[in-house]
Amino acid sequence: MKSVNQLIARELGVREAQVAAAVDLLDGGSTVPFIARYRKEATGSLDDAQLRRLEERLGYLRELQDRREAVVESIRSQGKMTPELAVAIASADTKARLEDVYLPYKPKRRSKAQTAREAGLGPLAEGLLGRPEIDPRQAAQAFVSEAKGIASVDEALDGAKAILTERFAEDADLVGRLREDFWREGKAVSRVREGKEAAGAKFSDYFEWNEPLDRMPSHRILALFRGEKEEILELELAAEGEDSAPGAPGPFELAVCGRHGIAAKGRAGDRWLLDAVRWAWRTRIRSGIKLDLRTRLFEKAEDEAVKVFAGNLKDLLLAAPAGGRATMGLDPGYRNGVKVAVVDRTGKVVAVATTFPHEPQRRWQETVRILGQLCRLHRVELIAVGNGTASRETDKLAAEIVAANPELRISKVMVSEAGASVYSASEIASRELPGLDVSHRGAASIARRLQDPLAELVKIDPKAIGVGQYQHDVSEYKLTRSLAAVVEDAVNAVGVDVNTASAALLAQVSGLGEAVAASIVSHRDVNGPFRTRSALKDVPGLGPKTFELAAGFLRIQGGDDPLDRSGVHPEAYPVVRRILEAVKSDIEVLVGDAAALRKLSPASFADARFGIPTVCDIIAELEKPGRDPRPAFKTATFKEGVEKITDLRPGMQLEGVVTNVAAFGAFVDIGVHQDGLVHVSAMSKRRIASPSEVVKAGDVVRVLVTAVDVPRQRVSLSMRLDDPIDRTAPANGLRPGVGRIDPKHMQSKPAQGADRGGAFADAFRKAASQPVRRV
Repeated sequence: MKSVNQLIARELGVREAQVAAAVDLLDGGSTVPFIARYRKEATGSLDDAQLRRLEERLGYLRELQDRREAVVESIRSQGKMTPELAVAIASADTKARLEDVYLPYKPKRRSKAQTAREAGLGPLAEGLLGRPEIDPRQAAQAFVSEAKGIASVDEALDGAKAILTERFAEDADLVGRLREDFWREGKAVSRVREGKEAAGAKFSDYFEWNEPLDRMPSHRILALFRGEKEEILELELAAEGEDSAPGAPGPFELAVCGRHGIAAKGRAGDRWLLDAVRWAWRTRIRSGIKLDLRTRLFEKAEDEAVKVFAGNLKDLLLAAPAGGRATMGLDPGYRNGVKVAVVDRTGKVVAVATTFPHEPQRRWQETVRILGQLCRLHRVELIAVGNGTASRETDKLAAEIVAANPELRISKVMVSEAGASVYSASEIASRELPGLDVSHRGAASIARRLQDPLAELVKIDPKAIGVGQYQHDVSEYKLTRSLAAVVEDAVNAVGVDVNTASAALLAQVSGLGEAVAASIVSHRDVNGPFRTRSALKDVPGLGPKTFELAAGFLRIQGGDDPLDRSGVHPEAYPVVRRILEAVKSDIEVLVGDAAALRKLSPASFADARFGIPTVCDIIAELEKPGRDPRPAFKTATFKEGVEKITDLRPGMQLEGVVTNVAAFGAFVDIGVHQDGLVHVSAMSKRRIASPSEVVKAGDVVRVLVTAVDVPRQRVSLSMRLDDPIDRTAPANGLRPGVGRIDPKHMQSKPAQGADRGGAFADAFRKAASQPVRRV
């Protein structure tokens, strides 16, 4: 059996020594960001994605090994271990295969087969299987015994059949093969439950439906399972030939026959044996296989859903920051008014207000005047408009404020407010903004997430941001673990200013947790800003190992040592000193001098501890210290006069923002309170395997409106701007006989704070147009 390290190395396509080094570092408490950034020599430059995969597989294979040891101990305690069985257990490479091998030996409730064996019917079952020329009824006569509870020939034969049924059903190799055959040949078949047509209208695409199991996309699998859970759909897994007529075994039954030497050759016992196979297939094997394949389907869909959510979250966290500019946040609303919060360049709230420019009060001019005064007073440069209820009306308000104050050169930006209400009522918000009303905290969050999306969004449970696909249907543990890794990687990729970061942001830094992050903030509040990274060692609870893991990701702007604002780890400062000696320069002069730095030979400064990869990173950091990997800030401009879905017409070209990326396409906010869908087939002229090859959440894109379905609130878009438009197509954009996924399946409930289609949390509840096959 290959070792765990060997298996992972083969899967990742790397050397075993690289895996062994990474495993040792992980076991020693190092984090993935730290290993990826500062231990490249040890791991052969494994990147964070490879390390995350390694970490995940390491956990699975160690769990498999623990289970393997428990299985071996159980079988040995029964005195049933054989060399062949030991090999089968050792070679089981998945948990499912291991459980197949263990099944015959697994302690279980008293079965009919066990009772039959205790009654002495084992030889009858073996005899009939081994000698099919024997007449079963004649052979069973010898096993009739009142004393053993076998009152008749029929009871004896029933007992023998139960023994063979258990034997067939617990044949690991046979069941494994049949399972794979069913997976390749089977289909998922759904139909609407009687009388549920009206209540289950959102699942209408699946009222009569079938699709091959091995080709089902994740979103469709989860939609079907949800429809079944809500008792709208009846869902079955079916394969051709699984139900055959008596005396005419189907392909699955024939596989059982072939495995155990059973055939219809006109012998006395053939018919009885064929009936036993039929019984075993229908009562034990088939049901077990279908249960296993349901689990496989769900796990496949779940893994993909978690992957989609993680990818979207990463793109959202690493979206371009507007930077440290005074910003006014507007949380739109009608009756309850527009909540206003102004934050300075550091994110500190300097003013709040509540205005009523819309229905029913319509105090428009008063609002323009008041907000204009606030903009002039605090030198506002950006207005962030939340994209919920009344967002387009409030966007118009912002435009008038901009026009009325040309000297300020204000820019207005539509911002996703998903999760803002969750933050407003959170403990973090209470600590950060204790004197602020809950409603104004939301406006402050909208303003600050424009300044720095990463710093603000880490304060919100990622699941509340709502960029997921069926997030309420997947494992809470698996989703939480994956999203936590995404947040950690994003924060450490950017780096954190230790003197301005919130405790919530600091808690995501490699090696730091909530307790140490809180200690850093407390120490900062009492003693003032940190002047050097080494001063962090004075923080209670921040020991040598924590400092090692965290220091490289913490930045100190304007401190005593210019290197402290870079991504160079303090342990590598001696390398920088050697570089300075070689070039006869001062650190203040060398930092940022690209011409001088590009002349350096990394090999000249490498040593036993710091190899060429690390030296290359150091030189790159000196060229652009503390560089931000996020893209430059830009915004979409929504078309004037296009504010609701009824304003849309096929053929329009519009600018929008990608709010969510799913397995089948991308949702785009085009400013009509209803995200449109660009199907994967309409994203590029070339064939692409995944929408993420073309776009990511937060991208500004130009799209072509191809179809509008007002009654069902669906908008179909294309990124191929020269696509021909069929203006004679049905209003819903569907070809006759072709169904589409109903996006109402996609979220069991919207995240809090999502009022309109532009909100991230609501995206999957809105218009979709995935073509599917209908039966």
